[in-house]
Amino acid sequence: MKLYHQYKKTRSRRSRAFLSRILSLFLLQFFAPAHTHSQTAANFEKPAPILSGTAGFLTSVTAGQTVLDTQFNPVLLVPLGEHWLVESRGEFEGEFQRQPDGSFGGPVNKHLDYLQADYIANPYLTVTVGRFLTPFGIFNERLYPMWIRALQPDPLILPVATAASDGTMLRGGFPLNTRANFNYAAYVSVTSIGVDGVESERHVGGRAGFFLSGPRLEVGVSWQKVLQDDRKNAVGFHLGWQPRPVPLSVHAEVVRSDQGSGYWVEGAYRLSQAPFWEKAMRRTEVVARAQQYFSGNISSDAAQSLGLPAANTWEADFGVNYFLKDGLKAVASYGRQLSSAGNFNQWTFGIAYRFLIPLGREAAP
Repeated sequence: MKLYHQYKKTRSRRSRAFLSRILSLFLLQFFAPAHTHSQTAANFEKPAPILSGTAGFLTSVTAGQTVLDTQFNPVLLVPLGEHWLVESRGEFEGEFQRQPDGSFGGPVNKHLDYLQADYIANPYLTVTVGRFLTPFGIFNERLYPMWIRALQPDPLILPVATAASDGTMLRGGFPLNTRANFNYAAYVSVTSIGVDGVESERHVGGRAGFFLSGPRLEVGVSWQKVLQDDRKNAVGFHLGWQPRPVPLSVHAEVVRSDQGSGYWVEGAYRLSQAPFWEKAMRRTEVVARAQQYFSGNISSDAAQSLGLPAANTWEADFGVNYFLKDGLKAVASYGRQLSSAGNFNQWTFGIAYRFLIPLGREAAP
């Protein structure tokens, strides 16, 4: 028993020492001076504004209902000096369904995803003010654009805790040692500014993660507290892994909240190591995703208004992406959804395009 208590005390001291080290490193990097970085940056030419983004056309057949989905998502980056960056992304999407006369028609939705000003205080801290993507999990910030995502249908749990944020955010990262890096984000969202297509809620939250360079593995946690209505909480876990020996990319998220809970796990494998048809296979990527959603403490109508399933749901998706050339790919996928609200198939075919246009020339320092 005495040895057990000594072990517990030793373990407690080690835990406190580790947390103290993390806090010390964070404070050291947070208040690190920016003059060293500025002197280095002065040796480079000042970058020009850039217009980039994605465009695409998808045909989806869900439970026998055909939808023609046209998307255009421009991204504008405007650097202002060495420490300021203004960035924005818009979303224009037309979802055209078959009409009684056999033609296709429907609304064109316009939405401002984000419009933010970033102040790069030093290599370890960036301060953001404006409308920004909520840093909860990894899909909303990193995998959402149709050019980047491996499967075009959204994960079932995506609407949980990813409402747009209008407020301020601190984010950055720093090395813990030669093999591990720590990244963080903390944010506060205020009341929506009241413009059509620019809605948000009041919430506060954060995300923290560790990246291990050896196995190329990232794991992290997210938390969010809503500051209005029922003041609900949400917690999440995410994982990203790209093993060195094989061209495989694995991503996963787990979310638990009052709105609903669930998970998704996805793997995308590039056939560049295939021993047959090497020229054709190296441009081909196969994808599989398994996911599950569990209903929360809200009505089915409220869930559907948020974009969540109306009942407990399980879904499996399989897809193939073929990269025609740099910036252009053809996509196809099949999914089967099972729930008490009904079972159905979902087919998706289409093409996605990525573009980048410099708006001017770089200026000499």
